[in-house]
Amino acid sequence: MKKFTLALAFLAASPAFAGEAITVYRDPSCGCCSAWADYMGQKGYDVTIIEERDVAARAIAAGVPERGLSCHHAEVGGYGIHGHIPAEIIDRVLAERPAISGLVLPGMPQNSPGMAPDKYGTLKVYSYAPTGVAVYSNE
Repeated sequence: MKKFTLALAFLAASPAFAGEAITVYRDPSCGCCSAWADYMGQKGYDVTIIEERDVAARAIAAGVPERGLSCHHAEVGGYGIHGHIPAEIIDRVLAERPAISGLVLPGMPQNSPGMAPDKYGTLKVYSYAPTGVAVYSNE
């Protein structure tokens, strides 16, 4: 029984999607993109960075609305992740598996991961799909 309890405690302490592969497309001259990729690695994701000079074109091709563009685009678990989205919101979309194309956090909010050491305050993250855009999280 003691081993079972220890195993459960270990699982509870592990990141929800430890080892989940995420590919980050970033402009080679963008430092905050690297900071966000490092943050995702610290949250347990297996990060691959691909240098991409035209991140906007890649994002738009993936369905990201032009008015939601940010500085980097990522792919994880079949979803597009665009911008400085906190790991806990990505964990949630991977757990819930909604029928969306992905998530977008427009711009480069100063209180978001990769722009600040830690997220603070609220961030409005949107889901996007062929059917439209909707608020996914306002935390």
